Amino acid sequence: MKKYLILLSLYFLIFIHTGCDISKKPATGFEDEIYVIADSVEFDELKSSLQKAFEVQINTPLPEKLFTLKRISSNQIKKIENKKNIVIVSPLNSSSQTYKIIDELIDEKDHRRFLSDKNYIHYIYDLWAKNQLVAIISAKTLSDLDFKIEKNKDSLLVTFQRQSDNRLKESLYNPKYEMKNVESKLLLNYGWIIYAHKDYKLEKSDRKEKFVLFKSFLDKENEKSLFVSWIDSASHLYLNPDSVKSIRNKITAKYFSSSSDSSNIVLIDSLVNTTEINFNGRYALYTQGLWKNTKDNSIGPFVNYTLYDDIKKRIYMLDGSVNAPKYYKRNLIQQVDVMLQSFRTVYELSDERVDELVE
Repeated sequence: MKKYLILLSLYFLIFIHTGCDISKKPATGFEDEIYVIADSVEFDELKSSLQKAFEVQINTPLPEKLFTLKRISSNQIKKIENKKNIVIVSPLNSSSQTYKIIDELIDEKDHRRFLSDKNYIHYIYDLWAKNQLVAIISAKTLSDLDFKIEKNKDSLLVTFQRQSDNRLKESLYNPKYEMKNVESKLLLNYGWIIYAHKDYKLEKSDRKEKFVLFKSFLDKENEKSLFVSWIDSASHLYLNPDSVKSIRNKITAKYFSSSSDSSNIVLIDSLVNTTEINFNGRYALYTQGLWKNTKDNSIGPFVNYTLYDDIKKRIYMLDGSVNAPKYYKRNLIQQVDVMLQSFRTVYELSDERVDELVE
């Protein structure tokens, strides 16, 4: 009996410290859907600022939204408690049922922060389901709330995008899909790795040309490409938007164009955007936009990370593109983006990980 009580006590402690996660099922639904719990009248006032924050359009080349908002009333909350992305929004001076939900989910400290901090947004991870993100957005009045959403639209979008990427990483970076023999080859030959998924064929690996290419063909109408290229004895001066576009155009002219049919792959300059980001603790330029085949005028999206390795004095260009004219491409380009984010140099890997790959 004593032994049983000890085991029961241990189980209880584990249950408490894991936040009861053992009872939660994985969040479900589409990555690009955000369910907004809001009073109908309040939502009408906040709809424009919420759309500016989340329904950001990207060209693929057709306009597609990063997220689509779906408003539901508070009495429908049970229907969406298992969804991946949820926003609960209401002002503090509201008498709505939505605010009553917020009041149950926050403590007095959060309440005071909503009153005093014009930028405060309360994020809860794994509230009702695993890998779920719930954002509680509130302020003193409806107008204050509208201003808060407008002011913090970039951070709201990035937070939901990051959680979406993390969920995708969990499904993509799966040991049963991993080609460790390919990763070992990359590490031994070049001093870096990128997650090698079994759906991606190592098309080209050239030490002299400093170029590695992966391609994935689900069918003739759905092609995804990933390449890693690098420049040795380089400087930080390459980290500028013009250099990124110039280097990428030279690479695609060499490896993606064809003299036999006069095709050439180039960037559409007017639809290319470059921003500064943190890539695994390292400064990098993130470039996204559209490429075009000058022969048949086919167009598709690409994403690109360009970064500098201080140890090797090397510029790395990590690039992914999609050619899928008959498919919705928002999710396809996200998959390519997440694959690129697995890039690590040997100095960023643990000794255990290196040993695992070079055995």
